[in-house]
Amino acid sequence: MIYSYTSKMNEEAEEAEEERRRRRKQTDDGDTTEYDALIDEKEEEEEEEEEDDDSKTTTTRDRPQKSIEGWVVIVTGVHEESQEEDVHERFGDFGEIQNVHLNLDRQTGYVKGYCLIEYKDRAEAKRAIDEMDGQELLGERVRVDWAFVKKPDAAAPRASSARDGADAKRVRR
Repeated sequence: MIYSYTSKMNEEAEEAEEERRRRRKQTDDGDTTEYDALIDEKEEEEEEEEEDDDSKTTTTRDRPQKSIEGWVVIVTGVHEESQEEDVHERFGDFGEIQNVHLNLDRQTGYVKGYCLIEYKDRAEAKRAIDEMDGQELLGERVRVDWAFVKKPDAAAPRASSARDGADAKRVRR
């Protein structure tokens, strides 16, 4: 799954807004409490900070992560009847391909619709992404991006840390 910094920020903003709505208390005559006034001030400050942060957003293309042997790109939208030769033919122009994974569906025997291509050099992989993203391969428009990206900054909280413990318990059984 590809991580999007801006969508994460939007999710956090929506969660914060829901939390504010739950906490909002009104007096009997409809006036907001001092607590609400403080929250409103903090909301305005956060909105200003978010506007400043929007200019600093990064995409997955800015933060690729090297695998053990090279730089891996993922190609989605691959035609179900594609073969490794087709992939080598189109993507080999950008550099030496170290490895191609073209996974097949066990029931049908056709390609699942994606493949992973490994290049030795980052520049080769970047060029493949830039030039092949949105192009056609056997009549299908393919999307090309980095398969592995660096984790987001530590400042962003994890979405489901409580769930991680539950998953670990299931694995141990």
